[in-house]
Amino acid sequence: MSGRGAPVAAVICCVALWACANDTAEPPPAPGEPVAGLGTGERGRFLVGRALFERLATADEGLGPLYNAERCSECHDQPAVGGGGAQRFRVLKATRFTDGRCDLLRAEGGDNIQRRATDLLVAHGMGPEIVPRTATDTALMTAPPLFGLGLLEAVSDAVLAERADPDDLDGDGISGRLPRLPDGRTARFGRKGDASTLEDFVDTALRFELGFTTALQPAEEARNGVPVPAAADPMPDPEIDVPTMSQLTDYIRFLAPPAPEAALPDAVRDTVSRGAALFRQIGCAMCHREELRTGSSNAPALANRTIRPWSDLLLHDLGPGLADVCGVDASPSELRTAPLWGLRYRTRYLHDGRAADIASAVSAHGGEAEAAREAFLSLPDGARRAVVRFLNSL
Repeated sequence: MSGRGAPVAAVICCVALWACANDTAEPPPAPGEPVAGLGTGERGRFLVGRALFERLATADEGLGPLYNAERCSECHDQPAVGGGGAQRFRVLKATRFTDGRCDLLRAEGGDNIQRRATDLLVAHGMGPEIVPRTATDTALMTAPPLFGLGLLEAVSDAVLAERADPDDLDGDGISGRLPRLPDGRTARFGRKGDASTLEDFVDTALRFELGFTTALQPAEEARNGVPVPAAADPMPDPEIDVPTMSQLTDYIRFLAPPAPEAALPDAVRDTVSRGAALFRQIGCAMCHREELRTGSSNAPALANRTIRPWSDLLLHDLGPGLADVCGVDASPSELRTAPLWGLRYRTRYLHDGRAADIASAVSAHGGEAEAAREAFLSLPDGARRAVVRFLNSL
C-alpha cells in the first residue's frame, strides 16, 4: 500500500505491459472486473490500483501504528476482490448523540475504533483503541461492496435531488434527503452519508482501517485522542502519496457494477419478473430506486449511462430497530439506501450484517419503510418468495 519504493514501481511496469498486450475486445465484466469501454490507459490504472489494493502492507511502509486491516482486500473480497466484507470482518464504530447532535468523538480518536496496534506501538506502551466512555452508541459495520461506485459518483446531485423530500411534502411517508458535510458538499458514500467523492472515501479507509497518513490528511491518527509517539511510526508523512491515492481511487472508480443473473429458465424468469413487479407495487422501489442516469465524467465509459443500482442514495429514517451510531449529517436511525445490485453475492444483510436472509432484512425495516415492510409481510407465501427470488437475481 505504500506510495513509495521499488515494489510499487515493479507493479506499475508489469501491469503496463499486460495492458498493452491485452488491448482486445472485453467480455461482459464479471464481479471484480473493470467496467466495459475503458481505454488502455484507464485499464492500466485499474490494474495498478488493484495490485495496490491487494498488496499486504507492513509497519515499515507506514501501516498503523493503529489499524484494523493489513490490506484493502482484507475487508473487500466477497465474491471477488472489490466486493463486500464477510461477517468475519466488521468495523467497530462509536459515536455520541445528544440533544439531536452527532459527536463523532474526534477529540477521543474518532468514531472508527482501531482494534489493532503494531508491535512498535505496543513496545512504546500503547495498545489498540477502546470505545470511549462518552459514546452513547456502538455498531459493528460490514464492509460494503465497491462494485459500480464510479458510476454512482457520476450521477449528478440534481438527479438525486429529484427524489429527495425531506419534509414529506407529498405526504407519502417517504422523506429521503441528501446528507451534507460541514463544508456544504453532499455525501452519497458511506452507510450514513460520510463521503462526497470516491477520493474522500478512499482517504478515510486508508487512514482509519490501515493507519496510513495521506496527502489530504498528513497527521497521524491519535489513540483515543492521545498522540502516538513519533518513534512508534518512523515512516515519513504522508505515507500514501498523491499518485498512489489516485491509482487506488481509479481502481474503485472503474470497478464494474454487478450484472443481474442471466440465462434463467423460463419458469424462474417468470417468478423473477413477478417478484420485481411486486417489489415496486408494495413500495420498496420508493427508496430502492430502480434506475439512475449518470452525467458527465472524465471517463467516457462512465458518462451518460442509465444504471440500475436499486437505490436513491438518500438518507432515510428506518426506525429505532435499526438505530445505532450517528453520522456527520445523520441521526442514529438514518441510513443511506443501500444499492441492491449484486445482492445475490451477499451472505449477510443490513449495514451491520445482523440478518441471515433477505426476508429477515426486509422484516427489520421500520420508520419510512414500515408501510413497505408490512405490505411485504402481508403477501401470500408464494408472492413473498417471488420477491425474494427477484432480489436474489440482482
